[in-house]
Amino acid sequence: MLTFQLTNQGEKLYQQIYTHVREEILSGRLPAGSKLPSKRNFARNHGISVITVETAYDLLMSEGYLYSLPKKGYFVSSIETGFLTGDSNTWDDHKREKWDQSKTRSRIPAKDKAVKELGIENSPQNLPNSKPTFLYDLSSDGMNPDAFPFTVWAKLSREVLASEQRRLLQPSPTNGVRELREAIGKHLSSFRGIEVDPEQIVVGAGTEYLYGLLIQLLGQEKVYGMENPGYQKLKKIYDHYRVVNQTTNIDAQGLHPAALREAHIQVAHLSPNHHFPTGITMPIGRRLEILSWAKEEENRYIIEDDYDSEFRSNGRPIPTLFSIDQNEKVIYLNTFSKSLTPTIRISYMVLPLPLMKRFYEELSFYSCTVSNFEQYTLAEFIQRGYFEKHINRMRLYYSRQRKKLLSLLEASPLASLCEVQENDAGLHFLMELKTTKSQATLTQMLAQEGIRLQPVSEYYAPKEGAKEHLYLLKYSNLEMQRLGEVFEKIYQCAK
Repeated sequence: MLTFQLTNQGEKLYQQIYTHVREEILSGRLPAGSKLPSKRNFARNHGISVITVETAYDLLMSEGYLYSLPKKGYFVSSIETGFLTGDSNTWDDHKREKWDQSKTRSRIPAKDKAVKELGIENSPQNLPNSKPTFLYDLSSDGMNPDAFPFTVWAKLSREVLASEQRRLLQPSPTNGVRELREAIGKHLSSFRGIEVDPEQIVVGAGTEYLYGLLIQLLGQEKVYGMENPGYQKLKKIYDHYRVVNQTTNIDAQGLHPAALREAHIQVAHLSPNHHFPTGITMPIGRRLEILSWAKEEENRYIIEDDYDSEFRSNGRPIPTLFSIDQNEKVIYLNTFSKSLTPTIRISYMVLPLPLMKRFYEELSFYSCTVSNFEQYTLAEFIQRGYFEKHINRMRLYYSRQRKKLLSLLEASPLASLCEVQENDAGLHFLMELKTTKSQATLTQMLAQEGIRLQPVSEYYAPKEGAKEHLYLLKYSNLEMQRLGEVFEKIYQCAK
């Protein structure tokens, strides 16, 4: 019988249960196949609610530590933990020593301020890749303007303009102003369990810019790997830099190390906490296999894209690869585009110490691409607790959006022709349509009705062989008033 000392101080009770059980599994004291107490027995023995135990068990299952069998209970998954030792969430003495050896390059000012302007004056409708306008777009990444904290942002902007005039006009360090990096570091510590020095953080105008820096940092001679299906713009960036890149198919647990070895990948780009577009969460066993793959050779690295970790609907966010990496092989990437607005264009990466040292030695001539005005305002927004409040408010808002959408879908005739594939994170889910029409025909019919449904096949490379009639439904900025009518039109086109 598992018995733990639970307290009403510090972490919530379900988090304490999660931490204790996880440690028992990783230490080997709970071997693979071990049966855990039932939720009811665990709750009775510890004097807590069954819901608390259920929340902890669900979190452990979502990370792959446990699995359940109907009418039999919860069991420990088989996990290889040989190379995962020590407290992976602590800024330990080993890292501190390496940091002390490398920090002499930590405050090198940016030198190159010249940015070549493209001079594109075409209006959007005349650009070669402009997209048609739809009356109702179920695949939009936009944000409801009513959800952005304009009042707070304006207030902080005025305060920054009044109090930071001298620093606003000083050149920003190559990795961004320290105040913002410190704020991001504290946020990562409290929200993602990542302990880093602010000098490991590099701020840039969008993840696309940071990808370019990483290619220069890691080397254009390496072979870069991406998930298939996955983020297709990334391939365009790699092609533009003329680096060899390969797409590797994922399975039900995400990217497989065997596929990386077969394709001779040296730098793997993946989203383990919420894969786009499938929504897969990589279980802990596969995560450890991926870390083991990176450890095998000196020139292998993992780029971990944690693009929408703030919006996990159940439980706390899944721990990052960066936080459990003991060999400094993981580069962590995140953005404020999902949590605030896509137009703010502020992203950041966290470099392991050896790469951080190389970054300052080789790339410190770059100027930071984010305005000081926005950097200082965002720093205040995070430091004063507004960002955490905004995330909590948006998580509730998106949860309600999701429930409304599913309720309207269930009440519509389209429910008889579709199957929804749910997941616990992000701002979208998948819908499979049962229709005899081809995907191309249905897409054209919907476009004539002014409706855009984005097929998942668009994220495959090549697109041939991808499953037809599997579509993305993004709900961050949907107008619910007309959604019932839209579902009716989709039904009429698909039947």
